[in-house]
Amino acid sequence: MSNIKEKLFTEFEVPTTQEWLDKIEVDLKGADFNKRLVWRTNEGFNVQPFYRREDVLKMKTPDALPGEFPFVRGNKKKDNAWYVRQNIVAADAKEANAKALDILNKGVDSLGFKIPRDLVSAEFVEELLKDIRCDIVEVNFKTCPCRSLELAKILVEYFEKQGYDKNLVVGSIGWDPIKKMVMKGKDTTSVLDIAPKLVEVFKDYPQFRCVSVDTIALNNAGAYIVQELGYALAWGNEYLQQLVDAGVDADLAASKIKFNMGVSENYFMELAKFRAARMLWAQIVKQYEPKNDDSCKMCVNAITSKYNQTLFDSYVNMLRSQTEAMSAALAGVHSMVVTPFDAPYEKPTDFSERIARNQQLLIKEESHFDKVVDPGAGSYYIEHLTESLAVEGWKIFLKVEEEGGFLAAVKAGTVQDDINATNVKRHGDAAKRKEFLLGTNQFPNFTEKSDGKRAATKKCCCSGKDNECEKPAFKSIESTRLAADFEDLRIHTEETRVPTAFMLTIGNLAMRQARAQFSCNFLATAGYKVVDNLGFKTVEEGVDAALKAGADIVVLCSSDDEYAEYAIPAFKYLDGRAMFVVAGAPACMEDLKAAGIENFIHVRCNVLETMKEYNAKLGI
Repeated sequence: MSNIKEKLFTEFEVPTTQEWLDKIEVDLKGADFNKRLVWRTNEGFNVQPFYRREDVLKMKTPDALPGEFPFVRGNKKKDNAWYVRQNIVAADAKEANAKALDILNKGVDSLGFKIPRDLVSAEFVEELLKDIRCDIVEVNFKTCPCRSLELAKILVEYFEKQGYDKNLVVGSIGWDPIKKMVMKGKDTTSVLDIAPKLVEVFKDYPQFRCVSVDTIALNNAGAYIVQELGYALAWGNEYLQQLVDAGVDADLAASKIKFNMGVSENYFMELAKFRAARMLWAQIVKQYEPKNDDSCKMCVNAITSKYNQTLFDSYVNMLRSQTEAMSAALAGVHSMVVTPFDAPYEKPTDFSERIARNQQLLIKEESHFDKVVDPGAGSYYIEHLTESLAVEGWKIFLKVEEEGGFLAAVKAGTVQDDINATNVKRHGDAAKRKEFLLGTNQFPNFTEKSDGKRAATKKCCCSGKDNECEKPAFKSIESTRLAADFEDLRIHTEETRVPTAFMLTIGNLAMRQARAQFSCNFLATAGYKVVDNLGFKTVEEGVDAALKAGADIVVLCSSDDEYAEYAIPAFKYLDGRAMFVVAGAPACMEDLKAAGIENFIHVRCNVLETMKEYNAKLGI
């Protein structure tokens, strides 16, 4: 056997990195390696097209072990199990309780109750938790920050009344007043001193956390992965520092902080984000000299993003959230919430909530994602992403610390400015289709109608009763989904008048078909009715067919070379009876413009602005 192995090993020579690069250079045929194959990420670093063992030998992350400091490979040693969580708006205790008991029988083992501030009471909690074993099921609660301490005392009293083993109660209170400062610009500094009191209430419950870092809000506002990572660290450190300054033991303080983080569609990058986050948070907590390394563990509840969800072609949201759930699961999070596919436009239905639950159960019970600890470990690519994100995220953390900490940065507005700038950039990239949204700015469903669907609005938990909460004291974050601009345009078209765009296909078969498909996708993003065709022998025949079909727009689809022959005759024959568009940016464009042709659509166009312009020309 040893001879066979020796022969197998010696039969093939191991190519060097330079040999790989030489081969790639030959295959590129003179094209620039960096421009063609190196991915320039939005996260501040480049990704190479391939990695080798030598690239990770200098890294420390592959040497880490599961369940051991700095926890880059996860908090557990034996498995990768996570809590399947579903959130419930508890506006009615009895109804919320019935729903909780129902979903507990359908695979959920973590509940999240959002309790309106006016309903916080012992009687409400008692009815809400009736028949729910809080020493078996994870229970999480959220209410207005100013009522959280009262809720905490009620919960502890309830747990003691039920006789629960304090070591078995797993859950959290989502107390995060800084979130309202970041997102709404409202001054909530008056309730920051509640933190040590909350910790004191739950000090005997080692698995119950009561201070939250809700960077899901940044994720849903369009933050890049490295921004969410860096600000999560700074946000968490702000609370940790305040607790320690208030006299709370470092181990206890760190063990009471929970991170609610988002998951976007960048599969491997998101997986690496959680690995990097655990590693960096462990290093931060270590600086407070805790007595136990377990205090350095980062507890993360992952929530799939709303930022990339869409109102049109909404079933695609299931595909988005499924890959996001996979990223979070493989990364070893504590718990997970899959956002229902219809969340952008309505209160999630029983059907959409069932699908969201089953998305987690699918990867857990059928794909066994819960069996292997940190399956991404050792992958050259994932290890590189983990380290690169850690480096860039740490830069953001240090920058915030130099500004005086996260709270000071929020008051100064630098965090809000950073996220808002990213949101604006991403909306601009979506308008130019540099960032794709399947079914919205790329490959829209040509025949879909909104059917009355409109973007959902969010209400403040304070219900406008707290005057202080209503006065913005700082800058705020403009949180708008990436698809919102296209959705507004499409709904406007649908409600006003839907024009017909006719593809006048002629000439080179391959080019006319490709350009017709491109043009149909382009124009349908605004809800236009598009009519494709197999081809016409003459432009006159095509124009006549377009007018017979009641076309508002005639799109000439051919090859660049043939536009010099077809475009001007077609334009003149149409004679203003419909808008004339040329699909492409041919070399003869200036000649065509000189003849009066002014509309061209091509890959360099800003699709959103172009379609707004066409609507204006058509009187829509």
